[in-house]
Amino acid sequence: MKRHNFKRMKIWQEGISVVQITYKIVKTFPDYEKYNLVSQLIRCAVSIPSNIAEGTSKRTERHFIQFLENSLGSAFEWETQIIVAYKENYITEDEFNLFEEKIQDLQRMISGFIDNLDNKS
Repeated sequence: MKRHNFKRMKIWQEGISVVQITYKIVKTFPDYEKYNLVSQLIRCAVSIPSNIAEGTSKRTERHFIQFLENSLGSAFEWETQIIVAYKENYITEDEFNLFEEKIQDLQRMISGFIDNLDNKS
């Protein structure tokens, strides 16, 4: 397997964008969410590009796909937590719609990348 430069990968770059959004929005959450929803959102967000980066170091496409699937799982988990944040009125409907669209685009990109690698092996 040819190793990828994760910093050049669009899915990694979009993952970093989710991290940046997350750090920005959680600053507005109530203090009592610091060790709950805030912590969970940050961990999920950071996990998305981190798993992509780690996967690029693996020797086989099958191993890389496992890390991409972990990244995808974190993206779905992040989406769920954004739904919770919206339902608790921590973010506006406009913010929610923007974030949901962004994460769903990233989910599609990661899924497509996985499918492409899977078809090669």
